[in-house]
Amino acid sequence: CEEGKLTDIFYLYGELKNSRKLASAIVKARATQRIATIGEFLEIVKPLFDREREKKELAKVFQALRIEVNQEMEALKEMLYAATKALKPGGRLVVITYHSLEDRIVKNIMKTGNVEGKAEKDFFGNVLTPFRLVNNKVIVPDKEEIERNPRSRSAKLRIAEKVMNNQ
Repeated sequence: CEEGKLTDIFYLYGELKNSRKLASAIVKARATQRIATIGEFLEIVKPLFDREREKKELAKVFQALRIEVNQEMEALKEMLYAATKALKPGGRLVVITYHSLEDRIVKNIMKTGNVEGKAEKDFFGNVLTPFRLVNNKVIVPDKEEIERNPRSRSAKLRIAEKVMNNQ
């Protein structure tokens, strides 16, 4: 994977501010020898992070790589379009997201009927979408739930109901 592509992966999927430095360091290291282990990888990237934020930032690095390798955003888009087609009017689409990019895609499909968020409007200016939002405000875990289950802290729940049959 070339430097520009790595930069994009770290920036988009990991939301890392130093994505260019990170990609550059990896590409430079690979020029001298193959990175074969996680230990070797960590030796390259760890110096790029502050000690106090290192653990969180490294989690973002691995998250970005996982999302890219597993093509998670493409799988999510495919699932959302398939669900939109499969649902009958009155059927509900309920999705929990854990990442802002995932959440944006889900929000767009529920509000506009497409993952880009491009609203198609009728003659009167009403947005043509196959869904009606059940919860206008995203549902997030409360303090007690986060204390019981710390992994829930980034979760967002969105619910939409299918209204038309044409999409």
